[in-house]
Amino acid sequence: MYSLLNPLLFRLEPETAHHATLEALNRAHRLGLLPLFAPRIAHDPRTVMGLTFPNPIGLAAGLDKDGAYIDALAALGFGFLEIGTVTPRPQPGNPRPRLFRLPEARAIINRMGFNNHGADALVENVRHAKFKGILGINIGKNADTPIERAAEDYLVCLRKVYSHASYVTVNISSPNTKNLRQLQGGDELAALLAQLKEEQTRLADLHGRQVPLAVKIAPDLESAEIRQIAALLIQHRIDGVIATNTTLSRVGVMHMPHGKEAGGLSGAPVRDKSTSVIRELAAALNGALPIIGVGGILNAEDALEKIQAGASLVQIYTGMIYRGPELIAEAAAALRAAR
Repeated sequence: MYSLLNPLLFRLEPETAHHATLEALNRAHRLGLLPLFAPRIAHDPRTVMGLTFPNPIGLAAGLDKDGAYIDALAALGFGFLEIGTVTPRPQPGNPRPRLFRLPEARAIINRMGFNNHGADALVENVRHAKFKGILGINIGKNADTPIERAAEDYLVCLRKVYSHASYVTVNISSPNTKNLRQLQGGDELAALLAQLKEEQTRLADLHGRQVPLAVKIAPDLESAEIRQIAALLIQHRIDGVIATNTTLSRVGVMHMPHGKEAGGLSGAPVRDKSTSVIRELAAALNGALPIIGVGGILNAEDALEKIQAGASLVQIYTGMIYRGPELIAEAAAALRAAR
């Protein structure tokens, strides 16, 4: 079904196609039509961060920024969903156009800029969703918050979403919010993690349950930076790490239409960089905390490669744009067979 619709969607402007697809998916779900073309996924539970995932294939953050399509997306067979990135206050993001397809490379460049309706709106959407599976909520800072006060935004978001999340992801690696990636640096990261861990402990006491914290990192890190981040994650007892976000590299795509657009590049061109970071991170962590692998997964082999590099779970996003729901079943079957 998706292979028939895909050429039509690709004739639309990318952001228009994005919203049209989600709305169509929502309508199909409400009419009970999704089982007609959504793949059936075999049960393949994995326990990670103290949570039991029904299968290891997740939806990466960014597709459903406000949690408005949770039930429809869950019906596609994902083992878990991650919504966001959400910020404390609503913000429009960067000016359009801000999303670009590179079909020749099976890639996307985006400079969305954390466009979302704010944490309160996301929480309201989660409250209305019927989904009872594993839901990650990805949090960030508002664009107009000075980087020196970024921790305040993350703490506000953590408090707002804590009781509604299965786990919370701290996004410090988007290339589309000015200076955000400097939070991956040693002193800045140490200070942020210390505050988040203290607040997690307080919220766990308040709500009577521990919600795991994961940190999402970039693919454009040097080996020394990866080792430093791993040491800080261990030191501050962070529960998981997501590797990786989009890349600033344009290797292999500069000659293509839109290849020079500003923003983060995702899809096939980031696969090797992401896998390399996972491999180095796994060696540095030595099992101290789990890795969720994301970046350039467009087929079963790509998903398996992430697991073999050291990831416990994987997430997809751009692969869904190019392959549709069949990618979920294909990747899930491959990881189940490889156990």
